[in-house]
Amino acid sequence: MSGEKRLHKRTDGQLFAAAAAAVARGDDLDDTLADLLGLAAEHLGAAAGAAYIVDPDHDELELAMTLGVSDEASAAAASIAQLSESHDPLADVNRSRHPLEVDDAAHVEILRGSATALLLPLVVRREGIEISLGLMALGFGGPLPSHEILIGAEPISDLAAVAIERALALSLGSERAEWFDRIAHTDPLTGLANRRTLDRMLELEVARAGRQGFPLSIAIVEVDGFAEVQKVGGNAAADNALRRVAQVMAESVRLMDTVARFGNDQFILVAPGPDGRIVAERLVRGVAGLPAIDGKKVSVSAGIAGFPLEGRTPEELLAVAQKALEQARAAGGDRVAAQAAAD
Repeated sequence: MSGEKRLHKRTDGQLFAAAAAAVARGDDLDDTLADLLGLAAEHLGAAAGAAYIVDPDHDELELAMTLGVSDEASAAAASIAQLSESHDPLADVNRSRHPLEVDDAAHVEILRGSATALLLPLVVRREGIEISLGLMALGFGGPLPSHEILIGAEPISDLAAVAIERALALSLGSERAEWFDRIAHTDPLTGLANRRTLDRMLELEVARAGRQGFPLSIAIVEVDGFAEVQKVGGNAAADNALRRVAQVMAESVRLMDTVARFGNDQFILVAPGPDGRIVAERLVRGVAGLPAIDGKKVSVSAGIAGFPLEGRTPEELLAVAQKALEQARAAGGDRVAAQAAAD
């Protein structure tokens, strides 16, 4: 097959318009790369092709899309490891950021069935610096097309680079959004739910218990002698104690339960169902079993209140649980106490 012969019926303008549309309208990177790879092959008359994306964290080129490539070849060339040091032609193009015309495609593993190949880097410019995001490899059954025709494929590779950069930006934005959402709902010291999340959860659980006529327990948990821990060991020791207590709480509760940081040295347990007292006592025992933290034994006291007998709103339940907590502390701590609403 002559490389000069065009196999497509569309004009170059139509092809490039289709490529631009694939990037502008595509919302899936795999689909966009498949479209662009197909259009590049159509433009050049290539029989096979592949698109790779750089994985900078692992210094690799990862195979993202193929066209007319056997499963065996895809498996053999699924990645190019140690990209910064490899002498593979794909690695060379990625480092140089310049197209490479290959007269013997046997040197290109992914195009082992082709006679010749064209390797196009997928490059973007950021703050004046060129960055290679991957490459497009195209294989031909005969001689390479003319240099002028090969150069005509570069706008398609540029669009592929734009598509990859956009996908990476969207992925990073999603990760950042998840991170911001996490820190918005999590106490940074203990990793438990924060007060904002707790308030919302209390409203939801109390409303659900009311609708379903199901019991619900709320417990306020406080670290015994926390002021002394902070006085003797300083803020570092106090923070360490809070983190260890929070870890035990998270490991002691059921999947249906919620534990949250309520105040400086206080936590909240929200336990749906009739077994809230059992869960609270298991939590207290778990903390008591901790080894000494910075030379001091740590324990907690808990005051518990139950819906609906001891309160029908979050505020009523918390007030009753607070009274019960005062009883637990007065009795020496390291225990769970309950306080009837009528007391």
